[in-house]
Amino acid sequence: MSSIPPNAAAHDPNLSPRALGVIAVCLVLAALGLWIAMTPSRTGTALIGGPFALQTGDGKTITDADLKGKPFLVYFGYTHCPDVCPTTLAQISDVLKRLPEKPIRVLFVTVDPERDTSALMADYVGSFDPRIIGLSGSPQDVAAMEKAYRVYARKAPTKDGDYSMDHSSIVYLMDAKGGFVEAFNLDRPPEESAKELSSYL
Repeated sequence: MSSIPPNAAAHDPNLSPRALGVIAVCLVLAALGLWIAMTPSRTGTALIGGPFALQTGDGKTITDADLKGKPFLVYFGYTHCPDVCPTTLAQISDVLKRLPEKPIRVLFVTVDPERDTSALMADYVGSFDPRIIGLSGSPQDVAAMEKAYRVYARKAPTKDGDYSMDHSSIVYLMDAKGGFVEAFNLDRPPEESAKELSSYL
């Protein structure tokens, strides 16, 4: 699946003011999330990551302990996301295509557990690289993981009585011990991202 340049929409002259506003909000949230993620603790290191237990589409529980021994990526989003989430997952898939033999795992964790069941998450990630695992769980379990990864997420009511989710958009690169390495940069050619990711594997 080819990636969609993250700034392509900004150059579309046919976008409405509302669409441009949504894009601006997403950019601000991404910057806010990155600032939160990279803010060091009093010990001088970013406190990101920790224990979690969430479910896959087949009912299996995945915990942080299951991922120890290999670096992994984590991204938070939701299946009703109109643009940022599918674009990011497509970019990740493009990077993974450059690493066909690497057993790296990518977690796509919902920020909308009320609508995103484990089965729905599994169906959604089926459109992307098979190494991307969709995870959901109880609102309490999801909130605990969001807190551990310092994720910003909140409901944004819509005029039709439904809601969308405002959330930070960061791809976390975690090391083999589950420690935070960096906010993984996808705003470059996928070959470059793949080369950096391969250096940790």
